[in-house]
Amino acid sequence: MAIQPDQVNLPAVVAELRELYPRYEEALVTNDVDTLVAMFWASPEVMRFGVAENLYGHEELEAFRKGRPAANLARTVDRLDIVTFGSDSASVTLEFSRTTPTGQVRGRQSQVWIRFATGWRIVSAHVSLLPRA
Repeated sequence: MAIQPDQVNLPAVVAELRELYPRYEEALVTNDVDTLVAMFWASPEVMRFGVAENLYGHEELEAFRKGRPAANLARTVDRLDIVTFGSDSASVTLEFSRTTPTGQVRGRQSQVWIRFATGWRIVSAHVSLLPRA
């Protein structure tokens, strides 16, 4: 069934994601690996393209999270956009900035979220950094 225009950004669904996304962000900057892993779809089809890695499947994603250094994870979300499509799918995109020893870094992140019987899960993610000015 095709999504009709009146099914885009249903207020209650947008509110769910606006409440849920900060949990992801908190887990990311505190390196809460269990929460991060749980928020992704536990499937061979899940994927995440990071700044320096391409991860395919839940096992690769979990291994990356468990092996990732926990230093310098703090960041500021400069813009967050949530667009929902019907009651069970959404796109979450954001721009972020981070202070590093070599200066300010700006980046962007996109995620596709799907509601399963077990709740909302990220099925696809992409993180990239912008060139320094």
